[in-house]
Amino acid sequence: MRVLLVGAGGVGTALARIAARRPFAELVIADYDLARAQHAAAARDGYEAVRLDARDERAVAGLLTQRRCDVLMNATDPRFVMPLFRAALSAGVHYLDMAMSLSHPDPDDPYRRTGVKLGDDQFALARPWEESGKLALAGIGVEPGLSDVFARHAADELFREIGELGVRDGANLTVAGYDFAPTFSIWTTIEECLNPPVIWERGRGWFTTEPFSEPEVFTFPAGIGPVECVNVEHEEVLLMPRWIQAQRVTFKYGLGAEFIGVLRTLHQLGLDRTDPVRVGAVSVAPRDVLAACLPDPALLGDSMTGLTCAGTWVTGTGPDGAPREVYLYHVVDNAWSMAEYGSQAVVWQTAVNPVVALELIEGGAWSGSGVLGAEALPPRPFLDLLTEYGSPWACEERSPAGR
Repeated sequence: MRVLLVGAGGVGTALARIAARRPFAELVIADYDLARAQHAAAARDGYEAVRLDARDERAVAGLLTQRRCDVLMNATDPRFVMPLFRAALSAGVHYLDMAMSLSHPDPDDPYRRTGVKLGDDQFALARPWEESGKLALAGIGVEPGLSDVFARHAADELFREIGELGVRDGANLTVAGYDFAPTFSIWTTIEECLNPPVIWERGRGWFTTEPFSEPEVFTFPAGIGPVECVNVEHEEVLLMPRWIQAQRVTFKYGLGAEFIGVLRTLHQLGLDRTDPVRVGAVSVAPRDVLAACLPDPALLGDSMTGLTCAGTWVTGTGPDGAPREVYLYHVVDNAWSMAEYGSQAVVWQTAVNPVVALELIEGGAWSGSGVLGAEALPPRPFLDLLTEYGSPWACEERSPAGR
């Protein structure tokens, strides 16, 4: 398999380092910054680095054809999903990403009605993708991605009926030397945290609520412990109901009061805006300035300690007809990921899942055409291969009182 990996930031570099230990793929690594692409390509002899503007669909499609690639792996931020998505379709290759096309809130009632939802622009092209015979696998990072695999596994093997699929993300990571240092792209973090969160309910469909609403304390495993989690906009809520029967689907993130306070302040000051503001002789988007002022999350690994946990909490009726509640989860210790791969825990946990998916596609265990989420594909091969990669998952039985 020949893969064009677009994006050589923290996640893209981690992806290259993980793939370098598996024999199934050759990588052409592309980035707007050639030096970043070269740094990621150093993961293995034979990887090629090229400069590429992800916004230029014709250039991307041309590179896919020129380098005889089989798949485009998108490791950029969500702003570049659609040009890369269309370029892959034009070139006739498979496509994978870890974040879906951007949403746009309802202009009149943003905290009750959905506008353009995450992934809507991609699903609008489902028919051409089906006709092409190629697979566009949307949202195959850790969340979305592994969380969706967990949901499919729960539906197939653990439950007769599902009440709620609730993705819950929490960590006890700390970053020494910084008062405020997000462990993932601040651009993406602002986008998902300040947009209206989406919830899905049977009989009601998709609807929105206030950012940071419905706080709950969720107890995470591996010693992380109780963390307050709040509603955040995320792809799983837009993906899971398309393929899995459930009464409710939610996503809640353990952000912490201080982090939420900073995000609220940024919003109040307009520093989360993406439209350019004139400053003297130049125009610049406030969010881009903010991202430039903060430390690069990919370079924080040496200053980080702790664990990050991603998982799917499921309630309902088990195969025996009795009430059941489980938390399927994946934990990464920053000390381990830094020692093994030189990548901090959050970006490594995101990057490992598309590599697993690519290997399954290459081997034929995962196949299909059209725009699909991980829920549409068999979960067991993915979970087994993830464990083979040296990063096992777990399932914890719970009772409602144990949440």
